[in-house]
Amino acid sequence: MPSTKVSTKKKSGFYRFLDFVERAGNRLPHPFTLFVILTLLMVVISFVTAMAGVSVDHPTKDTVVEAKNLLSTEGIRYMLLNLISNFTGFRPLGLVLSMMIGIGLAEQAGLMSAFMKKFMLGAPEKLLLAAVFLIGICGNIASDAAIIIVPPLAGALFYGTGRNPLVGVAAGYAAACAGFTANLLIAGTDALLAGITEEAAKVMDSGITVAPTVNYYFMVVSTIILTFVGAWVTKKFVEPQAGEYVQKTDISTDEDEFKVTALETKGLKKAGIVTLIYWGIVVLALLPSNSPFRNANGGLIPSPFLKGIVPFILFWFIAIGIAYGKTVGKIKSESDVPKLMTKAMEGMAGYIVLVFVIAQFVSYFNWTNLGMIIAVKLADILKMLNITGLPMIIGVVLVSTFINIFIGSGSAKWALLAPVFVPMFMMLDYSPAFAQLAYRIGDSTTNAITPLMPYFPILLGFMKKYDEKSGIGTAISYIMPYTIAFGIVWIIMLAVWYFFALPLGPGAGIYM
Repeated sequence: MPSTKVSTKKKSGFYRFLDFVERAGNRLPHPFTLFVILTLLMVVISFVTAMAGVSVDHPTKDTVVEAKNLLSTEGIRYMLLNLISNFTGFRPLGLVLSMMIGIGLAEQAGLMSAFMKKFMLGAPEKLLLAAVFLIGICGNIASDAAIIIVPPLAGALFYGTGRNPLVGVAAGYAAACAGFTANLLIAGTDALLAGITEEAAKVMDSGITVAPTVNYYFMVVSTIILTFVGAWVTKKFVEPQAGEYVQKTDISTDEDEFKVTALETKGLKKAGIVTLIYWGIVVLALLPSNSPFRNANGGLIPSPFLKGIVPFILFWFIAIGIAYGKTVGKIKSESDVPKLMTKAMEGMAGYIVLVFVIAQFVSYFNWTNLGMIIAVKLADILKMLNITGLPMIIGVVLVSTFINIFIGSGSAKWALLAPVFVPMFMMLDYSPAFAQLAYRIGDSTTNAITPLMPYFPILLGFMKKYDEKSGIGTAISYIMPYTIAFGIVWIIMLAVWYFFALPLGPGAGIYM
């Protein structure tokens, strides 16, 4: 039986680790409160370091960088006069909210869930696993929707084809969580992290820009490789571990819940037609050498098109969302469009509140020069210990992986780490895009195994549908192989990109 495949000895040590994670994680305050505390702590540290005369030589300019005191007259005035502009000028805020207007419309109209169901239900049985992982990994385009849709759908598909449904649930959850940062498309995650990375990089270069596409090549390859790795891990490890499914729970499956209706299929076709027309027009607009979307030399890397990719994606999602919504009856008049957009944006309220305090933290941290000072000191220590190159980069991945177990919000973690990691990478001649990539790998890898993930209790609910005795140990023992495999594969990919100096995205490489 699936819930009895792990030895007692192994469970004992495993549960001790989980108890530690839960105790430590539950003691952490809400991310909003955490950043308030960190900001207050930074105020105190700025006072102490400024009084102590802490300073470093700027790595690229012939100047001395001194710690600045937030409790000085200048500091108090800075905090008071810039409170609002720090918030409204925080670049990730506008990027993410803009993306969510379009993606949220498509999601509220039902397009995203219909597409996921259609793709997975239409996949041949031999390709079912690949379909689960491809859709689960790419599902982050719809924010967290994939975490809610893919695991129960995969469980139902496994159950319907005579396979262990617990494995299906675990595979779907691992794909949507552990593979969260990868995608075939530019997603809200790309825009969010790029904005934070750019803010951190401006400490070193005030004129620098970081486009949402800077990790695109790496993430496309990751999506393809992780799809096959996930399918292989399922067959090689998870299914043998779970064994043959023995039904122990009365299962009442509502088949209509996972059925794609004829109307939804028609809506998907309309959205597909609109997609072809839309991107066809974009391609035609890019063809002329004097296109306003090309750079001054007529090239595309870099170009206004790549730097302004977010508006193109925004209008695409609005177009397909309207096409689908009108077909299925979700949009009956023009007034329904802003209503659905508004409903989608309601879910962003918590993010907006969190951004308010994160924006203050990032701005104050940069003003005090503490980020630069810490980055220079760390870079000097790493050089002294000869811990540079790939070992240092893997270290950043592992730090991100560990922190991710205890702090769920990806943007909060990167807002905390970016002011140190990004300048440190730049001082070692690595690009901000590379620093961001190292963080993304670590952040995504352990998403699926932390009990502090907001959707973890939902995962347990999905599993208990098929086995009432399923618990935390059952869930994570099935998901752990994916986390380990994804982490190993990603580090190997990172090494390949590093040694061959491959481009990370359009116009973005390993080095400055």
